[in-house]
Amino acid sequence: MRVVIAEDSVLLRAGLERLLASAGHTVVAAVGDGDALVAAVDEHEPDIAVVDVRMPPTHTDEGLRAAMTVREAHPGVAVLVLSQYVEERYAADLLGSNGEGVGYLLKDRVMDVGDFIAAVERVGAGGVAIDSEVVQQLLGRRRRVDPLETLTPREREVLALMAEGHSNSAIAEKLVITGGAVEKHVGSIFMKLGLPPSDTTHRRVMAVLTYLEGGEPGRG
Repeated sequence: MRVVIAEDSVLLRAGLERLLASAGHTVVAAVGDGDALVAAVDEHEPDIAVVDVRMPPTHTDEGLRAAMTVREAHPGVAVLVLSQYVEERYAADLLGSNGEGVGYLLKDRVMDVGDFIAAVERVGAGGVAIDSEVVQQLLGRRRRVDPLETLTPREREVLALMAEGHSNSAIAEKLVITGGAVEKHVGSIFMKLGLPPSDTTHRRVMAVLTYLEGGEPGRG
């Protein structure tokens, strides 16, 4: 396979190059930041990008954001993310973007050369490779956090009617309450679902999506 590596540690980057080359793969570019990753993928159209989550300048999520950019611009390029720790939000973002050709491994797994190469080859072929610790934490997160459980029965009724496409005035009429009461319920729903005001995100749509993903809880 043709591989692009994005890793800001010079030593680890060189080590990954040697491991992949010894397994018969061609590293077409090895870079140290997210912008360089996007440029390298644009230029080389590799089979897979192996990406560190945290890279310059802030060492937070630059690698993950660059990987998401790559996935959007080049859907056929597989992405295997490496992280020092299990970062649940980043893992969920990546895995939720596309179900094929994605992987998320802890860097410790690179020490097991056979498993690491197998993961690269599996992801490059369109499969999925998820670190067992990532799976455990994501499942635990799902069990721990269900924002719909924080809604009152009345708020669930309002959200259910929102999901059916009703306006606030129509909801008020159906529930025989005032328009002001509906607005208060809607505001509370947004707050409890973690949907602050945004210029780019339609909160009503996001609230309905959360409701549908949660299995459409019964009205109280």
